[in-house]
Amino acid sequence: MIRVDHLSKSFGKTKAVDHISFEVNEGENLILLGTSGCGKTTTLKMINRLIEPTGGKVFINGRDIMEQSPEVLRRSIGYVLQNNGLFPHYTVAENIAIVPQLLKWDSRQIKHRVSELLEKLHLDKKYLNVYPNELSGGQQQRVGLARALIANPPLLLMDEPFGALDNVTRSKIHAEFKALDELKRKTIIMVTHDVQEAFELGDRICLMDKGRIIQNGAPAELLFNPINTFVKDFLKEQRLQLEFKAIRLNDIWTYLAPQTPKQGSVDLHGDASFWSAIESFKFNKAENLHIKHQQKDEYRSAGFEELMSAFYQYKKHQQL
Repeated sequence: MIRVDHLSKSFGKTKAVDHISFEVNEGENLILLGTSGCGKTTTLKMINRLIEPTGGKVFINGRDIMEQSPEVLRRSIGYVLQNNGLFPHYTVAENIAIVPQLLKWDSRQIKHRVSELLEKLHLDKKYLNVYPNELSGGQQQRVGLARALIANPPLLLMDEPFGALDNVTRSKIHAEFKALDELKRKTIIMVTHDVQEAFELGDRICLMDKGRIIQNGAPAELLFNPINTFVKDFLKEQRLQLEFKAIRLNDIWTYLAPQTPKQGSVDLHGDASFWSAIESFKFNKAENLHIKHQQKDEYRSAGFEELMSAFYQYKKHQQL
């Protein structure tokens, strides 16, 4: 859906982005990951022309973004900022309705769509007529997400969307983010410096440094097949937790024996992370997991010990 071709941006003599290229498939969540100053936010802003590139091209659905005005382009792209970017003098309802009004939607259609999103994002309708400073940080971020989603854009750009939230709120919103049906139909490019967040939410990760992409791949690829010592060292401190988030139940499928589901089992999809499986034992007090493969009509059942054994067998195989 998106193709970035030798994209560059210089500020004076400083090269913020240095001839990077990548593609994003439809429905994929690509994470631009790296430390401050690596060029990830500049890259994101060039995709919706908040920053004009020095060189290179960006194509969305095969069309060069320079072929239309920045204003028209941005109305077709959802954009979520770290500090939510809400207008302080607009109510919640007015903030959410900005893009539909620019697109000349009628008031009934706007009202219906706002109501639908509030319900999906767990925001009470009583907040419609309050101002952003009357909301908590988590509530403000949900309003910012609602504003980005309201016109149902196929592409969503997210710049450190959860960076300003405390750890408890961020963890809760991560869970909602993964479960929200609206987002499962979107192509998303997200910027973050939080390695755990990248591995929890990303289908693929572009790890950047000094304006360049060092490695682009699935989370498990970066962990088990790092392209160089920079990638290896970048992930080293949090490696075990990252492995839990990167490895899917489908990955360890061959190490799980077919079993009949037992009483007290919790159902999980094979695409769930190993981390989610562990949390099922903790939060759902499960004795066993009943797992369905992502593509095949097959099932596995595993207790905690069987699950950990399969995890370490998978790891051992990756290291051979």
